[in-house]
Amino acid sequence: MSREPGASLEDLEFLDVSITDLVATVTLRRPPVNALSAPMMREIARVFTALSRGTSAAVAILTASGERVFCAGADIGESDRRYNRRELLPSESVADLVDPGEVVRDCFFSISAGTVPVIAAVNGAAVGAGVALVASCDIVIASSNAVFALPEMDVGVLGAGRHMQRLAGPFKAREMMFTGRRMTAAELAGHGSVSQVVSPAELSGAALSVAQVIARKSPLALRLAKQAMNRVEHLPLEDGYRLEQDYTARVSRFDDALEARRARLEKRDPTWTWRLA
Repeated sequence: MSREPGASLEDLEFLDVSITDLVATVTLRRPPVNALSAPMMREIARVFTALSRGTSAAVAILTASGERVFCAGADIGESDRRYNRRELLPSESVADLVDPGEVVRDCFFSISAGTVPVIAAVNGAAVGAGVALVASCDIVIASSNAVFALPEMDVGVLGAGRHMQRLAGPFKAREMMFTGRRMTAAELAGHGSVSQVVSPAELSGAALSVAQVIARKSPLALRLAKQAMNRVEHLPLEDGYRLEQDYTARVSRFDDALEARRARLEKRDPTWTWRLA
């Protein structure tokens, strides 16, 4: 088991990160419910930025310690302080005062806009900002005991509604936001966003199995494919397909594109590089 070199993935307080055979496993570790504090969100952003910029991982799995809660959302006490602050903490800057939501966006966008595909292995309740974490990922595999909820109004805040729309569509997201009711993993799978619902004992293996398939692809092609999918998601069909053609031209410039064709013709496993053709 290896670790990404460099200081970016060292000295982590709220996450465990391991990398084996190009698969990074990032585990949330802030007992008892993995509530997101600002330092934890900064750590998440730092880790996924490092993975995107490094070469040791082609795909990542995001999961959490324990079986009861994946992420209970933002730390309530800290969230109140963030938006009604009286003074800056030593770790904060004027930027946190001017835009208190930046640290939250950086956390989620480091996953969704990062270049490495991320599989969410949801092993318990994902609540509020926990829903946003899941929706920021590219593939969602959930334990049968996983539930999803948006109880923000019950604690005096708002958020994660737009992320819930990605998972369940606009009308179901409104129902969840307005009522606060919990949606099961099986119900969410019916909306197409959860690809598998497995037993708690099978979750880790199911996520790793999918990750290993992805890790065999060209890491450069994966990065460009994720970037293309992000950019075309909300475009009209014609504009989106034209943009994908541009990305085809881009990926064709790399040695991996030629190697992929050769390996297919020669009926062998490809050997990927980080070179232009």
